[in-house]
Amino acid sequence: MQFTAKTVNKLLGVDESFKVPTKLMELLQDTKEREAMFRRFLDVSTDVSFDWFHEYFQTEQAERKSKKQDFTPNTVARVLNELVGSNPHTYYEIAAGSGGIMISRWNYDRECDPVNKHDKGFLSHPIFTYDPRNYWYQVEELSDRAYPFLIFNMAIRGMNGVAIQCNSLTREAKRAYFIRNDSDNYLGFSEVIEIPKNKIFAKEFDVTWKRELRG
Repeated sequence: MQFTAKTVNKLLGVDESFKVPTKLMELLQDTKEREAMFRRFLDVSTDVSFDWFHEYFQTEQAERKSKKQDFTPNTVARVLNELVGSNPHTYYEIAAGSGGIMISRWNYDRECDPVNKHDKGFLSHPIFTYDPRNYWYQVEELSDRAYPFLIFNMAIRGMNGVAIQCNSLTREAKRAYFIRNDSDNYLGFSEVIEIPKNKIFAKEFDVTWKRELRG
């Protein structure tokens, strides 16, 4: 495992693993710091075809007792995406964790570009036709610990979509972020934009915004 607790802590500039989710969320919301962080992680590995944090999260962050968290192995994630037929433009997942199944779907989309029909011509290869703007990933996750990793995994891969922190059963939501890559850059990063907690977006996502306690 390349992304051990020691490596992740060092890349994020923290001394203990319990500080990682808060620090990660802080860096994700600053454009300059976010992109610098992404480059530090990519210096360790450029293989973005799978969830780097699968083993790390299960060891260091998973809330197995309180939230019964257990993460889908990367091999199972690939099989699930091959078995489930769906609209090639959109992807929706509840209880997404840090995003392992979503990443498997994204990797299939960029390697096969199912939105476009390909012939045998060289210039019709997905590397030339794939456009991130053709695909939308909408994911939900309740855990405060997993949610920042989910956003990280979407943004470093240049996805377009929305990540909602909510209870997928009660539809009570804490917050949501728009993950936007407004370019055709195969290797581009996404912006991370907080979504206003208003009635328009509550209706769009079928959620009720959780009231914040004020002192």
